[in-house]
Amino acid sequence: MCPFAWITSRWMLEVEQVRDVKTEWHVMSLAVLNEDRDIPDSYREFLKDAWGPVRVLIAAEQQHGNEALLPLYTAMGNRIHKEKQEITRLMVDSALQEAGLPTELGKLMEDDSLDEDVRKSHGQAIALVGDDVGTPTIRVGDNAFFGPVISTIPRGEDAGRLWDGVLAVSGYPYFYELKRSRTQPLDFD
Repeated sequence: MCPFAWITSRWMLEVEQVRDVKTEWHVMSLAVLNEDRDIPDSYREFLKDAWGPVRVLIAAEQQHGNEALLPLYTAMGNRIHKEKQEITRLMVDSALQEAGLPTELGKLMEDDSLDEDVRKSHGQAIALVGDDVGTPTIRVGDNAFFGPVISTIPRGEDAGRLWDGVLAVSGYPYFYELKRSRTQPLDFD
C-alpha cells in the first residue's frame, strides 16, 4: 500500500542489475505502522484495506518461503500502484495466480488470526530502525534506515549511484538521517 516502499522496491531491483547485491524481502505494514498513531480518520479508513493483502503476503511467506514475497508483492503492487485497481479478493487472486501461488491463499485476506504474525514481522523491521520512522526500511549489514524515500525509480547507473550513497552512509555508525520536503509527484514507471 505504501507508494514509497513500492518505488524503493523497484529501485532495489534496478540496483541488483548494476551492483553485486541480492535483496531479501521482508513484510512490513502501513496498517500496523499507523494503528496507534494520531492520524486523520480518512487515512485510518484507507488503511483498513491494507490488512487483506499483507495477510496474504505473510501467509504466502509462511507456506511457500521468503522467495514467494517478491513475485506476489510485484503482482499486487503493479495492480495497486500502476493499474489503480481496488483491493478486492479478485485482485488478490489474480496477483496470486500471476505469482504462481495457490489462489486459495486469497481467502486469508479476512483471517485476522494472521495479524499477530504481520505485527511480528513488521516489528522486526522497526526494531532495527526505531519507532519514529516508517516504510520503506532498508538494512545494509548491521545498519538499517528508513528510506530512501524517492518519488521515481532510478534506472541503470543512477540506481547504482544511489545505492553507493546508501552504502557510504550505512558504513558510518553515527549517521541517522538526511531529509528534505518532497516536491515531485509519484512516478511508478
